[in-house]
Amino acid sequence: MDSNDLAALDANDPLAGFRDAFVLPEGVVYLAGNSLGALPKATSARLDQVVRQEWGASIVRGWTEHGWIDAPARVGGKIARLIGAEPDEVIVADSTSVDLFKLIVAALSAAPQRRTLLGVVGEFPTDIYVAQGALEALGGGRRLQLVERGALEDAIGNDTALLLLSHAHYKTAELWDMAAITARAHAAGALALWDLSHSTGAAEVDLNAAQADLAVGCGYKYLSGGPGAPAYLFVARRHQDRLVSPLSGWMGHERPFDFADGYAPADGVRRFLCGTPPILSLVALEAGVDLMLQADPAALWRKARRLGDVFLELAATHCPALEPACPGPGRLRGGHVAFRHVRAAEIHEALVERGVIGDVRPPDLLRFGLSPLSVSYGDVRRAVQALEEVMGLVARM
Repeated sequence: MDSNDLAALDANDPLAGFRDAFVLPEGVVYLAGNSLGALPKATSARLDQVVRQEWGASIVRGWTEHGWIDAPARVGGKIARLIGAEPDEVIVADSTSVDLFKLIVAALSAAPQRRTLLGVVGEFPTDIYVAQGALEALGGGRRLQLVERGALEDAIGNDTALLLLSHAHYKTAELWDMAAITARAHAAGALALWDLSHSTGAAEVDLNAAQADLAVGCGYKYLSGGPGAPAYLFVARRHQDRLVSPLSGWMGHERPFDFADGYAPADGVRRFLCGTPPILSLVALEAGVDLMLQADPAALWRKARRLGDVFLELAATHCPALEPACPGPGRLRGGHVAFRHVRAAEIHEALVERGVIGDVRPPDLLRFGLSPLSVSYGDVRRAVQALEEVMGLVARM
């Protein structure tokens, strides 16, 4: 594949126009969207509007006059369209870690006769840490069982209460067959909780088609919600009446403005709200989500896969010393590609000096996030050219 082929891919890309909707520094190839999405140009104007015209002019009346109080449900309903859920099954709240804690405790509390929370070795550390903390808070002899990826299905048993998995692995981008694993959990009487942080916006997700029970995801990666953007959680309708959040904050109360002393959870997914929603952060997230919703979903997922395939094909030709650490061309992946090299950290630093920003994960992993709206095929070509130059220097050291 040569530069003419890549130019043709960009010329025929139905999403090419979205690139101009982002603030992208001159001379930089930005491939860290799996850590922090690029800034949509609309975000600054929208935040300025909220600060000056809404907060500044309406002050506290903004909660009702400008719909601030409805923002968690409104933005959650928009995200639902990207993950195959209904609007009343998704709400924006807190961080991914806090949402994981809420859903883990809620699910385990609803199945007291089962003692095992099941996951896999090498998941994103926060997920494991939160699971450990949730079990400590619950007490009662429950345990976290971590198994190798290939042993997961056989490990699901009569004592399994909940499965905790990342849809796309944060290092390798490998995707689970969500429908098959969820069906296996259900056959054993367990629930499945999916972390969508490395797939929403970069890989096809259809929670209801997969009969998923619970899910969480962050807002700052492919959704371009900004650093520290709020997270979102999904609770399937069939579970909403029986699962109760362990963080019984006032916004999750059925009548928050009655200011009653006793707690009564709200109906539906709103019961998983806790504290006052961060409106400025929610507005920034909504701008990123609105931008993604303008794109054709099929074109999004198709381009995300193709960008990864092209990167892997070019790297195999021009950088053979890099060991691919993700599924190869033609196979399903999350939104990034990954390579192993003993000098990954040095390679990463040298790429940044050349204007190519990816990221590195210890001890030896290079990751390149390929956000389908902001990344072009020309970006991939320039990144691999820089990578080839750096690898040549490494070989001579």
